[in-house]
Amino acid sequence: MKSAIKHADGLDRCPWCGTDALYVTYHDTEWGVPEKDDRALYEKLILDGFQAGLSWITILRKRENFRRAFDGFKPEKIALYDKNKRAALMKDAGIIRNRLKIEGSVASARAWLDLMEKGPGFSAYLWDFVDGEPLTFRRRTIKDVPAETPLSQKISKDLKARGFKFCGPTIVYAFMQAVGMVNDHLVACHRHRELVR
Repeated sequence: MKSAIKHADGLDRCPWCGTDALYVTYHDTEWGVPEKDDRALYEKLILDGFQAGLSWITILRKRENFRRAFDGFKPEKIALYDKNKRAALMKDAGIIRNRLKIEGSVASARAWLDLMEKGPGFSAYLWDFVDGEPLTFRRRTIKDVPAETPLSQKISKDLKARGFKFCGPTIVYAFMQAVGMVNDHLVACHRHRELVR
């Protein structure tokens, strides 16, 4: 039953970030911070899809490689990837070389473009599920944090219906946590209080 842990700097943090400097920085500066940029949200959803079956630190360590390989996560470019580009991605040792996830990124880019053209925009679409404001929880231990929720199931179903790939309810909930749609920092974590403010 892991609760927040005190680090050498005197701050209590969620236990999942451990003491790895990259992970701690991500925890302190990005995870749970409300993200409203359409393209940045696409990037985070795709990276969460690539994370499926792996640890987030693996993706975090490769994030810059992903950004290089995927043209800065510009959906308008990714939507046009042909078989040669997809084959080149499969040979890129700097990223996770998974054919289905690469194909899913292309399909999701097309779905993103469609939502941007015909809908309210990706950010407005996503944040409407939480009425534009982060949902704040008061979880005391990691055991209290769910892997998915009825809301992540609802968003997952809607994303899939729009053509997005690798967006099951567990991936969607991890995404919601990452982009601040929910504040799942443990209550004893210094970031929980900062984000509530």
